[in-house]
Amino acid sequence: MDPAIIEVVSTRANHGIDPVLHIWGWEIPVYLFLGGIVAGVMVLLPLLEWRGGKPKSASTRLAPFAAIALISLGMGALFLDLENKFNVFRFYLAFVPTSPMSWGSWLLLLVYPALLMLGLGSLEPSTRLDLLVRLPNRLGLVLRKLLVLADRGRRQILVLTAVSGVGLGMYTGLLLGTLVARPMWNSALLGPLFLVSGISTGAALLMLMPLKGSEHHTLARWDTAAIGIELVLLALLVLDLSGGGAVSAAAVHSLLGGSWTPIFWSLVVVGGLAVPLMLNGLELSRRLNPTLYAPALVLVGGLALRWVLVAAGQESGLGMLP
Repeated sequence: MDPAIIEVVSTRANHGIDPVLHIWGWEIPVYLFLGGIVAGVMVLLPLLEWRGGKPKSASTRLAPFAAIALISLGMGALFLDLENKFNVFRFYLAFVPTSPMSWGSWLLLLVYPALLMLGLGSLEPSTRLDLLVRLPNRLGLVLRKLLVLADRGRRQILVLTAVSGVGLGMYTGLLLGTLVARPMWNSALLGPLFLVSGISTGAALLMLMPLKGSEHHTLARWDTAAIGIELVLLALLVLDLSGGGAVSAAAVHSLLGGSWTPIFWSLVVVGGLAVPLMLNGLELSRRLNPTLYAPALVLVGGLALRWVLVAAGQESGLGMLP
């Protein structure tokens, strides 16, 4: 048999790889979306406290525990994506400084204690007393010690939470950016883009909760700034890919006339960014009562952004050239 035929049959028969890569399904964009929200919450809650003191509403006091639930859901989606699920422990047998995935794996272990201690330190005295009364003696003793640590090290916990949030937000974009064989992902802009998008979606999640007026007003201003920066970064990403040669231009075509164009422009650019930016501007400039429309649209746009970039990125590559 002709060796060329053998090579074609043996290396190009996987429908998940040839002609384009379709290994990642819905689990990855869901994980990136939930991880981005949690990263945003971890950055915003310390900023709110540094600006205005301890959390003023029940929502911001309980937000760290909600973030723990969300990152756990994201980790669950990531676990479902693993081909060899029982080998997940191998991520924690070594640390590879040059691997974003290794950084991310260890960083995720830091997220849980940071959020737990942030949440415990935010609880009101009555809530703390109620928990101590309800828990068995041994658990109550452990909780009492954790509460003391959370109060004494509040400043350090705030710094740790904010730094971990920045790392988590950047990591989700850098993970894709290291896959140089996919031109749409091979950009240094993905890390900042995912971080800013995470801050925006984190603010949106918090604004969907009952908040004090001052907290909502501050978050709306920060969300507006994040949306503006996100639009600039998206524009720079498109320009960067458009001027990066034939392969990169072919990759970005899926957003500028290709199969993902309708979703990208309707759900991400217009519905998820431009419209919420306008609504936030009207609310802040005219002192209107806050609505749920802008934060809900931001969350839809944040999920759509990651879905489009993951799916379109898998389709980008040398195989796209005629």
